[in-house]
Amino acid sequence: MIRPIEAKDKAIYLSMTRKFYDSDAVLSPVPTEHFEKTFDLLMQGTPFADAFIFEEEKRVVGYALLARTWSQEAGGETVWIEEIYLEPSARGKGYGSAFFRFLESEFAPDAKRFRLEVEKENEGAVALYERLGFEFFPYDQMKKDF
Repeated sequence: MIRPIEAKDKAIYLSMTRKFYDSDAVLSPVPTEHFEKTFDLLMQGTPFADAFIFEEEKRVVGYALLARTWSQEAGGETVWIEEIYLEPSARGKGYGSAFFRFLESEFAPDAKRFRLEVEKENEGAVALYERLGFEFFPYDQMKKDF
């Protein structure tokens, strides 16, 4: 089951975000206070972010964090899939595919693009995303943090 994140999910969300940021899927460490700040923002409500919990028999097995923006290039709203994390025991059970079907049903036709980042070495994720119709951009992104 996929459902919106709730206040009761704070401890498990924070635990899973730590696991996600300790994994090979992430290049740079993120201060743990960022996780708290994001959770608090989600609980206050914001038009810029959404989070969902994946459950298996009432047990939380993963989460997804989204950021929503407008893109002139895409011609409308872009939904960034910021993070998808599944506990190892839940991987390979179709949760990723189910989540993307859920995204399309929840955000299309308003969203004109789904966007995500992936390490090319994460072959399982790349294969899933390509099967779902994602393609690599032919350019690199840059950042400047403050």
